[in-house]
Amino acid sequence: MKTTSLLSSALLMTVLIGCSTTEKTIVTETTKEQSAPIMNNYPTQERIEYVLNCIAKHGGLTYITKSACGCKIDKIAEKLTYKKYEEARTFTFLRSTPGEKGGIFRDPSQAKDLRTQLKEAEEYAEKSCFVK
Repeated sequence: MKTTSLLSSALLMTVLIGCSTTEKTIVTETTKEQSAPIMNNYPTQERIEYVLNCIAKHGGLTYITKSACGCKIDKIAEKLTYKKYEEARTFTFLRSTPGEKGGIFRDPSQAKDLRTQLKEAEEYAEKSCFVK
């Protein structure tokens, strides 16, 4: 029962997140004018995983954690493109590799810059979405 509820809540939240944060290109038949292009390029699967991990980290599924965690990934997407987000997370996960082999992930300035950008985006999201 809980698993079904969690999955249906996550699916609904993902749909709502996608609808509320994506700017879609609109073409009118008479003028053929376009609005701004799609700004949010985070894959749905990544959003779901982020939200579910966030919910687990913040005490389980409640209305507040569901809404706040959905908000967090939206705020991170405002600050980082998906490509940068993915690179920053990769460097963050792999920097714990011990010894010389881990140096390639810890030491380059690009890795440090991306980790800093991710940390700043996450802090911005925490403050904006009221998740404690």
